[in-house]
Amino acid sequence: MDYKEIIKRNPNKRFGKPCIRDTRITLFDVLGWLAARMTQDEIIYDFPELTVDDIKACLAYGADREHKIKLSS
Repeated sequence: MDYKEIIKRNPNKRFGKPCIRDTRITLFDVLGWLAARMTQDEIIYDFPELTVDDIKACLAYGADREHKIKLSS
C-alpha cells in the first residue's frame, strides 16, 4: 500500500500534521483511536468519510516512520 496517496501534509491544516486525504482527521487521531481499542468498524461508523484503506495507511505510515527513526539511530 502506498500511504503517500492517502496521508497528506498541509501547513494550513491542523498545524501541518499528517492528515487523511482532504479531511482534518490526523494520522495521530486514528492511531489514538486504535490504541484506545476502537475497531476499524467503530472508527468508520463515527467517521464515515474514512475507509479501511485510510486506517491501514495510517498504520503503514506509522510503521514506516518508526523504521526510519530506528535506522537513523
